[in-house]
Amino acid sequence: MSKTAKKSEPREWTASTEFSCDAPHAGVVYLAGTFNDWDPTAAPLTRRADGTWAISLNLPPGRYEYKFVVDGEWCCETAHQGCPKCVPNSFGTMNRVVEVPA
Repeated sequence: MSKTAKKSEPREWTASTEFSCDAPHAGVVYLAGTFNDWDPTAAPLTRRADGTWAISLNLPPGRYEYKFVVDGEWCCETAHQGCPKCVPNSFGTMNRVVEVPA
C-alpha cells in the first residue's frame, strides 16, 4: 500500500504588527487602511495609561497604507509631509506606510 502525501493549502503567514497613536485628549481612535478597505471604524485602538492608543493586527507580508481616525477626524494628514514612511494620496494628503516582512 502506498502512502500519498496530502498537499496542504498554501498558508499566508501573518505577523503581529503594532500601530500606536499619540492622542492623549482623544475620546476614541480607530485605524483605517488598505488592510481593512479604509473602514474608519473597523479597528478601534485601546487607550494606554500614558495617553497613547494602540492596536496589534495580524497582517500577511506586504506593504500597507493607513491613517488614524481620531474622534471621527482623519488625522496626521499634513503633519508628516517629510516623513520617510509616508506617501501622498489622491486626496492631496499623506498616508502612513508600514511594511510587513515575509
